[in-house]
Amino acid sequence: MEESELMQAIMGLILHSGNTKSDCMEAIQLAKKGEIAAAKEKIELANQSLVEAHHSQTALLTQEARGEKVEVSMMLIHAQDHLMNSITFRDLAKEIIELYERLEKE
Repeated sequence: MEESELMQAIMGLILHSGNTKSDCMEAIQLAKKGEIAAAKEKIELANQSLVEAHHSQTALLTQEARGEKVEVSMMLIHAQDHLMNSITFRDLAKEIIELYERLEKE
């Protein structure tokens, strides 16, 4: 993988992870207003962004599995950090939406 391809994969991780987190935050705000169906739709968008982020990560993992060294840089660490945070944020957002949904039913 060339330097430009590596940077493209890293930026893909950052971009799609950021989109995941943004969609999850919007989902929480929608649930807070009682718009549960719309919140769940936002979570689905977040899931799609997360799949795209995983595609970027898979490209890096595939390279390394082929025996091609992936240079660990601050950008790569930053990108992985974004990915892990977005996964955690998505999981928590789903729980928060479920709580708002329960409150609405009571």
